[in-house]
Amino acid sequence: MELLLRSAGRELMAEEDVEAFLPPLDPDFAALADVDTGDGVGTEDFDLAEMRAGMDAASPLPTTIAEVDVGRVVVHADTGVEAETFTPTTPGPHPALLWLHGGGYVIGARVMGGARMQSWSAKLGCFAMSVDYRLAPEHPFPAAHDDARHALEWLIDSAEDLGVDAERIVVAGASAGGGIAAGLALAARDRGLSLAGQLLVYPMLDDRQQTPSSTWTTPVWPQIANEYAWRAYLGDHPDEVTAYAAPARASDLAGLPPTMVIVGSADRFVDEDLAYASRLMHAGVLTDVRVYGGAPHGFDIVGADSSISTAAVTDAENWLRHRFAR
Repeated sequence: MELLLRSAGRELMAEEDVEAFLPPLDPDFAALADVDTGDGVGTEDFDLAEMRAGMDAASPLPTTIAEVDVGRVVVHADTGVEAETFTPTTPGPHPALLWLHGGGYVIGARVMGGARMQSWSAKLGCFAMSVDYRLAPEHPFPAAHDDARHALEWLIDSAEDLGVDAERIVVAGASAGGGIAAGLALAARDRGLSLAGQLLVYPMLDDRQQTPSSTWTTPVWPQIANEYAWRAYLGDHPDEVTAYAAPARASDLAGLPPTMVIVGSADRFVDEDLAYASRLMHAGVLTDVRVYGGAPHGFDIVGADSSISTAAVTDAENWLRHRFAR
């Protein structure tokens, strides 16, 4: 079924109608339309090592919050993959949030979600962990998926020592991390593991890039970046893509945990995210969807002080509070 989108009164029905379409941006994000992405991900002048180093340096470390203890653990001895942990100082057992950062599978680090994880740990009384999964192209699929799976297994195995309620674990992530989280939820279901929910923030779900919005001219994460990232992540086997790598390819979504999908209307992932949410609903999965008008990819980061971003973070926080209370 072809997905119809209405944006600023314009009905978008066919791919040829949207090939050069710049979706309207909220005034808080309008300046992004003029940002030069000439040395961005996948471009000719792109330097992956330099970009990674720059992101690591720019990512703020969490400030000290008395109600939360910050730590670091190794979640898998063979790979040495680590995670940042945030533990409430109040008595447990606590619900838990396993977070996977964004970055198109090729950039990013666990510190990117640190401040938010610490804040949510304090506000929601949850144990939170941000996984430093291995990045492509050096480590293509299934490396990141395996790292997320090992982190979940570590969390479940360590639940008693951590003061965590293993029946109240939510997996979550943004962008590529949202895709990894969705693949992890599929793997957990297939292994008979019960999750309390999955929070997917503008998730990167479909390597086929055949939706109308995947052709849009969008800021922050342009088409060239998306194409590069998928090539890097899928490695030498682009024709053998599993649902754990690209969850949109899953043939059966029944039995997945309650889900929240967050995306902006000016995000090239909006079609694939809404299609996935629709399929979840039809599969009998309790599903919440929030589409924020005029918000581009990564809007809660590039416009963290905007009213839209504040609303999105609050909506996610309230959804988590509800899931943790179940």
